[in-house]
Amino acid sequence: MRAEPLSLREQARRALDDGELQRALAVVRRGWQDTRRRAIDELPEFDELREIGARIRDHVLAHLDIYLERFAERVRAAGGEVHVARDAAEARALVLRLLEQHRARRVTKSKSMVCEEIGLAEAMEEAGLERVETDLGEYIIQLAGERPSHLIGPAVHITQERIRDLFARHHQSDPDNTPEALVAEARQVLRRHYLEADAGITGANFLVADTGSVITVTNEGNAELTQGLPRLHIVVAGIEKLVPRMEDAFTLLRLLARSATGQEFSAYTTIITGPRREGDLDGPEAFHVVLVDNGRSDLLATRFRPILRCIRCGACMNHCPVYLAIGGHAYGWVYVGPMGAVLTPHFLGIEKAYPLPEASTFCGRCEEVCPVRIPLPGLLRYWREEAFRRRVHGPSVRAGLGIWAWIALRPRLYRFVVGLASWSLRALGGRRGRIRRLPGASGWTRSRDFPAPEGGGFVAGWNRGRRR
Repeated sequence: MRAEPLSLREQARRALDDGELQRALAVVRRGWQDTRRRAIDELPEFDELREIGARIRDHVLAHLDIYLERFAERVRAAGGEVHVARDAAEARALVLRLLEQHRARRVTKSKSMVCEEIGLAEAMEEAGLERVETDLGEYIIQLAGERPSHLIGPAVHITQERIRDLFARHHQSDPDNTPEALVAEARQVLRRHYLEADAGITGANFLVADTGSVITVTNEGNAELTQGLPRLHIVVAGIEKLVPRMEDAFTLLRLLARSATGQEFSAYTTIITGPRREGDLDGPEAFHVVLVDNGRSDLLATRFRPILRCIRCGACMNHCPVYLAIGGHAYGWVYVGPMGAVLTPHFLGIEKAYPLPEASTFCGRCEEVCPVRIPLPGLLRYWREEAFRRRVHGPSVRAGLGIWAWIALRPRLYRFVVGLASWSLRALGGRRGRIRRLPGASGWTRSRDFPAPEGGGFVAGWNRGRRR
């Protein structure tokens, strides 16, 4: 039976018509792109660091079994425990069992995309546990009953006015509509949950094999309070988060902060190694790490292996014209933007997720800004080829591609068709050189003008250049 595809097209239409969302996405375009550029301009060796970072990630992936064993040994030597979950169901069961064993009913949780991936929040609610998200963005979308729309800014799609309305409704308060007042109110509400929590759940930005340490990165200090105050700390992380040494982790941290938020370093970078020891003033009594595979081992043996380099900075989506037009929720699952368009077909199947790799202009900006040089356009192209091979498209799409291929294999005919199309589009563009309405292609012109071609096509331009 053919899987029901993700409704990207319909979700994109709604996103383009959503004025509130478009105002929120404008902040990403104006903010994070500029701050990233300034931060990188101040670090002349940034490109060299990217090469080193990519090599570190590739080395770990090539020797993942060794580093997994070393990390587990070091964690246990420090007094913690390590558990490996083969899939999402096993990961959920492991976390719930640990909470039950430690009689933990009230849980604080910091931002973790792998927890979203395995559906941990829903499982905790079904088990009757009290869960509070402590990252401000995650807390806001918990109140809104929504998924994150961005890796770094989960609530980037929500305007300040809506946040005030959410706080007023859920807190029974009347906060001022200023960032300072809203942050202060969230801090006051969350403080009680930090102090009363039985357990804290965090993700991990990096896992250091040589020391058994877990590194978390935040700008709010919420992960520190989540992991340091309760008596039980559970880390949930993908197996690809490993790095060999602390030195390698700090190389990647220099790339992460600049690529994500344009900072030299995040405000809080915390290293945790095991539970509280004698003489420590704070820290959990019990420390557990749940390492999640959930198909990552399968990716190692495929052409999609480079996506496991990803350090979850969000730079690819901050520069993607498709993401910046429709936001994250239109992608229909946990991971969004270019990296999500590569990951989601692996998790859900290309039969269901094939619209995502097609939602790309192949402009190459995602690869250009990726701090660990993931060849995202190439991986998206592989998925398109796989979708065609598995015949997931309808007959009209396959027929259209077949006609295009037939023409493309005949150079003279191809040049004639391209020349005719180019001449027609230039005529439609007129003096403005832009087309407001393109017959048969309303998807292109519904929310933007279509630029008219300036010449007779790439081949004609190439030949003109050779004759000069």
